[in-house]
Amino acid sequence: MARKYKRLVFADRQRIEEMRRQGMSEKEIAAAVGVHIATIYRELDRGTGNGKNAYSAEVAQRAIG
Repeated sequence: MARKYKRLVFADRQRIEEMRRQGMSEKEIAAAVGVHIATIYRELDRGTGNGKNAYSAEVAQRAIG
């Protein structure tokens, strides 16, 4: 059976930003959003541009085009 992949939309990124601010772990965020933990790691890397430590949904959204 083929895997189903979920693309993150801006609303997902906003949820990730809020959960990250609340101190949730990558594993907890992945479960809440419904994606693989690797997706969260890539997303956090994408949204913490310019050497900042805080994830930003807007930065991540701009990074994908």
